[in-house]
Amino acid sequence: MTLKVLIVDDEALARSRMRTLLSECTDPRADVVGEGSNAVQAMEQIQRTGCDLVMLDIHMPGVDGMALAATLRGMPAPPAVVFVTAYAEHAVHAFELEAVDYLTKPVRRERLQQALQKVVRLRSASETSQDNGLPESLIIQERGRSERVALADVIYLKAELKYITVRTADKEHIFDGALSDLEQRYSHLFVRVHRNALVSRRAVRAVEKHNDPVEGEGWTVRLDGVDERLAVSRRQLAAVREALMS
Repeated sequence: MTLKVLIVDDEALARSRMRTLLSECTDPRADVVGEGSNAVQAMEQIQRTGCDLVMLDIHMPGVDGMALAATLRGMPAPPAVVFVTAYAEHAVHAFELEAVDYLTKPVRRERLQQALQKVVRLRSASETSQDNGLPESLIIQERGRSERVALADVIYLKAELKYITVRTADKEHIFDGALSDLEQRYSHLFVRVHRNALVSRRAVRAVEKHNDPVEGEGWTVRLDGVDERLAVSRRQLAAVREALMS
């Protein structure tokens, strides 16, 4: 597979170095389809030519990389995002935006190669089941082995920093991917309850109000198959209630 990559950084030298590093990657290969020095240029490139992956700086004039990543999430088929920055302290926010990876400058080729492989695994895992005519599933790669987990068995998907916890009735798996991509592809199976969690539509059994002594009044969702309850944001409350009724 060859990934179509857009490089977005306000420093020309940083863009040149990233282009060179990408040219040295072979597994997978990366084809740089464009560059941008700010968010406006990046959006113009994406709308004009499209891409599979955006290598994105954070600190840029005007709209910063975090805001651009949030905008990309709203696209019908958003590209994957890998942040490339000199500032390690933004990592938590980056993964809340469901970035595939977060690289700190100066980037090593080996580390960049790993990030590209993450992007490919995410794309391949989401495409495998439909391409083979098999029941929809995720390919979980853990501790040197691969396992197919049917999405019909998944109760919830929860973003945990760099990874996603895939919860079934009897086990937890770790999946290397982005929650937004799973939401887009499997919206018929899952509903978002919070910025960091999707739950199986079939597993929703109740939406309940609760009072937290610290955070105050809020909502949780009760699910078949697990005892724990997940928080429901006010923004997602209507969608979760609709899933319950249907």
